[in-house]
Amino acid sequence: MRTPTGDKPYSCKECDKGFSNSSNLRRHMRTHTGEKPFSCKECKKGFNQMSNLKRHMRNHTGKMPFCCKYCGKCIRDEYDLKIHMRTHTGEGPFSCKYCDTCFRDLFHLKTHMRIHTEEKPFSCKECDKGFSNSSNFKRHMKTHIEVKPFSNKKLI
Repeated sequence: MRTPTGDKPYSCKECDKGFSNSSNLRRHMRTHTGEKPFSCKECKKGFNQMSNLKRHMRNHTGKMPFCCKYCGKCIRDEYDLKIHMRTHTGEGPFSCKYCDTCFRDLFHLKTHMRIHTEEKPFSCKECDKGFSNSSNFKRHMKTHIEVKPFSNKKLI
């Protein structure tokens, strides 16, 4: 039952996020439990929501039903199209509370915020060096890989 006032009487005991109905809370709980009741018949990958499975299936079918009205580029996912369209419109609805820089999606804002918070969620198990983004972490990890002479086998 949806609440017309915007109330969210159902809240997650793990993270306190609120929901307007119990089914949304149950679906959200899967993010904490790791339950993935929907699986891809092609590659067996599991998903916590049917909508995520449907989106994933487009990887196998090659369907790209969402097309940009500005440049004609077709994309598999409606949300990704929305983000792509912001490259044409210049819209940047996600702004940094520290420096007012705007971003077209939440992912890039969160990554940017680590500059200010100095959060480094990616850490090297070899040398304990921390990184604020996965790209720099992956680049760093290559420094620990050696190639044996006269062999194409990599040692870690």
